[in-house]
Amino acid sequence: MSGARDPAVAAALREVVDGEVREDEPLSRWSTYRIGGPATVLLPAHAEDVATALRFVTERGLPWFALGLGSNLLFPDTGLDALVIRLGKGVDRLVQAEDRWTLGAGLPAPLAAKRTAAAGWGGIHKMVGVPGSVGGGVVMNAGCHGAEWRDVVERLLVVDATGADRQVMAADAGFRYRGSALGPVIVLETIVRLQQAETAELVRETEALFQWRREGTPFQQPCCGSVFQNPRLPDGWEATAPRTSGQFLDAAGCKGVRVGEAEVSAMHANYIVNLGGATAADVQAVMREVRARVAERWNVALQPEVKLIQPDGTVGVL
Repeated sequence: MSGARDPAVAAALREVVDGEVREDEPLSRWSTYRIGGPATVLLPAHAEDVATALRFVTERGLPWFALGLGSNLLFPDTGLDALVIRLGKGVDRLVQAEDRWTLGAGLPAPLAAKRTAAAGWGGIHKMVGVPGSVGGGVVMNAGCHGAEWRDVVERLLVVDATGADRQVMAADAGFRYRGSALGPVIVLETIVRLQQAETAELVRETEALFQWRREGTPFQQPCCGSVFQNPRLPDGWEATAPRTSGQFLDAAGCKGVRVGEAEVSAMHANYIVNLGGATAADVQAVMREVRARVAERWNVALQPEVKLIQPDGTVGVL
């Protein structure tokens, strides 16, 4: 046993935080994929616990990993040696000040979308289809239905590895398609600016988008969401040819491709589902197979959207 999984580390951490520290906690419990080995997991009671935990691991030279709702992640079967800081209750507030809304990092994005829409404010209502937390979504600039977090973010409250917090303006966050340049920080809160709109219309749109997600994707099966990013295509790409990752994978006959207990969904080709007992190795084997099929047929290299987490908490490559 090494890193943050050392029982002495967990015992020492309990002495300095108010939140709960769980040893040998299966990460499969905290992943929408229901995949992942054991780790030491901190459930912060409040934002101060996050800062304390970061100082704690930094002083000891230990890696750490910030976790929200566990979507868009594939944890290793061997678990993590990094301390997992799980952002949920305690850092999930939702506060309005006119057109500015403060969203806690642990707040589920679909819940934020529904609550702001019900109050008559548009801008993040389309995030009802993003199965993750606000903090994780902002870091990776998640989006759907033509909307992204960078469209509405004004500034962020982040805490760095020394436990110091600071404000980061949206212009300095380095937002890009499905990513940002925030670096080794944890987002605690996001301040967004929304537009007032007709409540009934916002609610109707939100419900329609949620229904589309439920009926058009394997919503009820363990999965990570979209597996691959949509590719950047060269100018002059044939108008009738596939354009999205899902279209490429579907046209390449990838639905139903299976390794072990991991299988490309029959509902949506850009979703790989856990049929029960799938391993991270199973999922990655399916990813390699379907990506190779697309590359062979169209010379298009699909890039993972799901983060392939390594034992030290860093993101690996396929």
